[in-house]
Amino acid sequence: MSLVEPVIDPRPTTGAGAGGQDAVAIRVAAKLWSTDIASKDTMGMEIVSCAAGRAVLRMPVRELHLNGHRICHGGFIFTLADSTFAFACNSYNKSAVASGCSIEFLRPAHEGDVLTCEGVEQTLQGRHGIYDMRVSNQRGEVVAMFRGKSAQIPGAIV
Repeated sequence: MSLVEPVIDPRPTTGAGAGGQDAVAIRVAAKLWSTDIASKDTMGMEIVSCAAGRAVLRMPVRELHLNGHRICHGGFIFTLADSTFAFACNSYNKSAVASGCSIEFLRPAHEGDVLTCEGVEQTLQGRHGIYDMRVSNQRGEVVAMFRGKSAQIPGAIV
């Protein structure tokens, strides 16, 4: 799958949350996505939107995602959340990696479900950030909650 047209207006605005930073986030996402074989090709994810400190990714649950209980393997749900986290914490064009994370699985996902993960920055202090991911199914039921901690490393994406 490919990058879906982001649902934000990248034109510069005045005041807080200037669209200029969101335009940077879109460029960063496009660059990361172009080489993210795991998320787009292996997992079948797509980017729904991206903005400064935020990202939304979606993934259909296919047969290859099922475990021995015939429900979506937790590792695939984790990977959806982790990929969303990566797009959110790199959105400022400062390279960032995970320094820690945790996940809580709240309900199973089944073949045919479409999982959407919304990632939102909670805080960014110096080089360190904390981001929360909510994974929901197509009915809006929360499947999992993921918290990721990021650390910025030298370098930029674009």
